[in-house]
Amino acid sequence: MINAKSSLRINQTVVEVYANKAEMGAAAATFAVALLRERIAQGRRPRIIVGTGPSQSEMIEALVTLPGVDWRRVEIFHMDEYVGLSAAHPASFRRWLKEHVADRVPANRVHYLAGDAPDADAECRSYAELLAAAPIDITFLGFGENGHIAFNDPHVADFHDPSPVKRVEMDRRCRLQQVGEGHFAKLEDVPREALTVTCPVLLSARDVVASVPDERKAEAVRNAIEGPLTTACPASAVFVHPRARVFLDAHSASLLRQERFSADDTELRSAR
Repeated sequence: MINAKSSLRINQTVVEVYANKAEMGAAAATFAVALLRERIAQGRRPRIIVGTGPSQSEMIEALVTLPGVDWRRVEIFHMDEYVGLSAAHPASFRRWLKEHVADRVPANRVHYLAGDAPDADAECRSYAELLAAAPIDITFLGFGENGHIAFNDPHVADFHDPSPVKRVEMDRRCRLQQVGEGHFAKLEDVPREALTVTCPVLLSARDVVASVPDERKAEAVRNAIEGPLTTACPASAVFVHPRARVFLDAHSASLLRQERFSADDTELRSAR
């Protein structure tokens, strides 16, 4: 088991491992709050893309409760939604974002990607226009069990995608993850399609903060860190971002080789 806190540098990306999800989430949020304060102090109105779901819960809980962020200056986007699902559905990512973030901080604006829009292609275009209006400051994301970021599953991920937002078919493993996380009772209940912000837009942010807990994410973490840069594991692209920081717990880091890490952050060693 990796000792917490342990650290590793992959290219320019710092990976930090903590003993549990609570410590991981608190560390990720503390780091993100410092970024937000810095951008606001520079006179910017930060624009952030926020991942939703169980893997982000501890980080988001800490993020919205830590002091010192003038949320009235922050503009919030989310990154994906199931096609055909209303915002009232318990599994809706719009609902998650509203309940966990928008209802708890006085954000300047919150933009929701409507999976149940009458014209999905038009919804993708209009959301793309909102995203393109100004640079993105921070993308908060997790890794899927199949290595996806947002709903960019391996078979649809494109690191040079010309579409900022697109309609995709989710793969079986992704849909099974939604069942395993308790969003749906059985596979047949999970929508087959989703709208997603694509890889180039997610990774266009000045900073990327990735929170990836739990043993079920260990394979994706290992493939992203120890494998090649490839759309077979879309999360691998995080590790070529110039300003990414990845937060793991001991379980999600459990398949990584221990010799890669230095304990207590005393030395960050380049690897890959």
